[in-house]
Amino acid sequence: MAKQKGFIKLEGSLGGLTFYKQEGQSIVRTTGGVDKKRIETDPAFKRTRENMSEFGASATIEKALRIGFASIIKTMGGTNIVGRIVKIMKRVNSVGAGLRGKRNFEFLPNKVLLEGFEFNLNAPLNSIFYAPYDSPTLDANRSIATWTVLDFSTDNFINAPEGATHFRLVLNTTVLSDYTYSNSLKAYEPANVTENEVNGIAFTNEIALGGVVGADTTLTVDLGFGAALPATVAVISAIGIVFYQEINTQFY
Repeated sequence: MAKQKGFIKLEGSLGGLTFYKQEGQSIVRTTGGVDKKRIETDPAFKRTRENMSEFGASATIEKALRIGFASIIKTMGGTNIVGRIVKIMKRVNSVGAGLRGKRNFEFLPNKVLLEGFEFNLNAPLNSIFYAPYDSPTLDANRSIATWTVLDFSTDNFINAPEGATHFRLVLNTTVLSDYTYSNSLKAYEPANVTENEVNGIAFTNEIALGGVVGADTTLTVDLGFGAALPATVAVISAIGIVFYQEINTQFY
């Protein structure tokens, strides 16, 4: 492996060499690796194929979860959030039923692996919002999520950034189906396609910083299901806070 020098920095493969960037450096190395066909067929690479199958599914399911939280990830997501969610999915997969390479992704039995996930490790919620609250609750059908925060003092329970004048609380709820391996498709498929990725979001109005809020705050997200959801789907809620600065009656 060597560093590229000169004004022209190449990326890709050429003449048996691969050019790429790593930590801001332009690197060149000889092109290597095992032939794709051999990986797909050689018994010696059975474990590699198993790992590829489950890792690929972990990435697919990470994307499904990220779609459900897309509205808040854009503003609240930290660095490497994709890799951190993929890691969680792989942990869920590692305890799933089935043979290696085809193990299930089952979320309700393993919900503890998802609970408490921080979208931004550099700004965890409990370092910004201290007011006492319980986790969001679900109705009997698991279709309506509700989050209530009792009246509190914004001076004592919010660590607001400099210049902020207002804030909004947010509740985002999404559905994530279990995934199982299909032998006919040779790929993972959601157990409940219709429900998978259904999501909703609710915000409070802008609340002024300084003094008490003045009332309890309740946010509700209705996913619109008319019947109880099956045990093969999980309903996942995320909560957060967004800060604003009011200038000439406009919030930024």
